[in-house]
Amino acid sequence: MYGILINGAGWVARQHAAAYGKRSDCQIVAINDVSESRAALLAKEMGLDNVGIYTDLSKALCHSDVEIVSVCTPQHLHCENVLQIAQAGKQIVIEKPAATRLDDLYKMREVVKKNGVKTVVSFVLRWNPLLVMLKKMLADGVFGTPYYVEVDYMSYNGSWWGGWNDGRTLEQGVSASLVGGCHAIDAARWLGTTQPNQAALPVEVYALAGGCRKGKTREFNPTKNIWIDNAPPMEYDGLEVILVKFDNGVQAKICVNAECVMPYRFPIRIFGDKGTAVDNRIWSEYFSLQKDWIEIPTILPDSSDVSHHPFQAEIDHFIDCVAKNMESHCNLEDAVRSHEIVFAALDCYKNNVPVKLAQ
Repeated sequence: MYGILINGAGWVARQHAAAYGKRSDCQIVAINDVSESRAALLAKEMGLDNVGIYTDLSKALCHSDVEIVSVCTPQHLHCENVLQIAQAGKQIVIEKPAATRLDDLYKMREVVKKNGVKTVVSFVLRWNPLLVMLKKMLADGVFGTPYYVEVDYMSYNGSWWGGWNDGRTLEQGVSASLVGGCHAIDAARWLGTTQPNQAALPVEVYALAGGCRKGKTREFNPTKNIWIDNAPPMEYDGLEVILVKFDNGVQAKICVNAECVMPYRFPIRIFGDKGTAVDNRIWSEYFSLQKDWIEIPTILPDSSDVSHHPFQAEIDHFIDCVAKNMESHCNLEDAVRSHEIVFAALDCYKNNVPVKLAQ
């Protein structure tokens, strides 16, 4: 039985708690949040009895039987949280983005490695049914050798989202890519290689930023299809177009558009020397008698409330890693490479030159 501490009691904490709750080998023993009432409410909603309620992470980490901690706090607190949890020797599930500064990520990676704890970063779309299917097809050679991947994050983040007050700022949100678009960046890495349990390694990045929404107080609410005046403005560019070269020669284009007036979409395209994927539509010489696109029934990553995000599969994967004493393919070490693309793009906006990444 693994004792679980939920650190942070917001929306995403409920997804983590629900996933642990469906496992017979996990028990949530403590919840920590700056608001005692919010932590208690989470416990009540999840039907948790005899659970420790804390407003101090150091005290929560001392709660009896805590072995795994889910970090569900706002992103600017992740570094401080992870350092403290790793030093306590607990295994860690880290919500994305893992941190808001590149040097913080490196510091976290060092402390995690030093203390020998297992980690997984919540790039949960690696477990989305469409991406699982495409990853298997890549490994099976359905597309041959891939040479180009496109993944787009098309949304309209705004005050309808509970994390907007933090996420919209340069200080705590940093960029559209870091707030949400990092899902697309990580997906491009995941689909940029035929290796079944690896993501492609980025070696060069060039990017442009723009759009027309930054600083404006009129915003669109895609959940209600209405416009809102006097909303708190986004402090960074809402459009980013990022080009990435991977170490295996595959190239990728990621468009992060946080100001498109339309329902949320997460388009995926894979081009190989033997076939192509456009979301769940497949064309390949693998199917010798193919006359038209083959459309495969699956769950696409296309809901703005992230109802398609497979938290259960992520948690199941991580518990398996802990039980077998093995590293996740999406551990902090790997996730740093996805974050490096985000911060390389920020350098491009300042200097207008490609950024080389260490291999």
